[in-house]
Amino acid sequence: MKTRDMNRDWIATAATLNAALPYLQRYDDAIVVIKLGGHAMGSDEGMESFARDVVLLRQVGVNPVVVHGGGPMINAMLDKLGIQSDFVNGKRVTDAATVEVVEMVLSGVVNKRIVQAINRQGGKAVGLSGKDANLMVCDQTDPDLGFVGTPAEMNPDLLRNLFAHDIIPVIAPLGAGRNGETFNINGDTAAGAIAGALKADRLLLLTDVSGVKNGAGEVLTELKAAQIREMVADGTIAGGMIPKTETALDALEKGVRAVVILDGRAPNAVLLELYTEHGAGSLIRRD
Repeated sequence: MKTRDMNRDWIATAATLNAALPYLQRYDDAIVVIKLGGHAMGSDEGMESFARDVVLLRQVGVNPVVVHGGGPMINAMLDKLGIQSDFVNGKRVTDAATVEVVEMVLSGVVNKRIVQAINRQGGKAVGLSGKDANLMVCDQTDPDLGFVGTPAEMNPDLLRNLFAHDIIPVIAPLGAGRNGETFNINGDTAAGAIAGALKADRLLLLTDVSGVKNGAGEVLTELKAAQIREMVADGTIAGGMIPKTETALDALEKGVRAVVILDGRAPNAVLLELYTEHGAGSLIRRD
């Protein structure tokens, strides 16, 4: 009985691989930028599973780029160090002391955790920030917010060179200022800017929700840019989903083929999106 069950499992696995063939061909040599959010990083087991998925992408010919956040980890370190934050219109002011902590946490602890996880699964990952090789040169977003930046100049040649050597870039959302400053960048914004600069085939925004929902709370599996604008205008898209959809629209305008907002806590979410017919989350395309 046990042998029969195992045989059924193997048959199901073989059928899954067979069904994935058109998608494997579809994404061969494609660039896929994956935004891994702080809450979507989950447990050590979740990180291990994510890392295995990313290594598999590289193994089958995809050029993955991982851009990560780390808000919860930054908050925890600021609390530990006793650094209090001021807020303007609900947004944290990043002063000189805070940006040092942000860089330490993002480029250090968080970035290297992801790099090590990928390397343990047999990949070749390299940790970077937007400051390296002037990947992201920023202007100050708002003087009232301090060292918060908006990417103004992108230099992605370094990433293409890494692709040529089968290396997976893992990028912390920090940017270089024009006068030597370090700027903290919203993780979604950084991922969108990198995807746009690379003209990526896909930008996957891994978050802690299942996708874009309509007024009845149902996840919409495919949307056009015009629908997103309408849903923001009528209030259907609200709260934290607004900046994610804004990132999606901006990335599409810069040449990204499609953007997907999906639940990064779901097992193998990236593989389900790219290599199955039904996908995962909400796919957003240009009009």
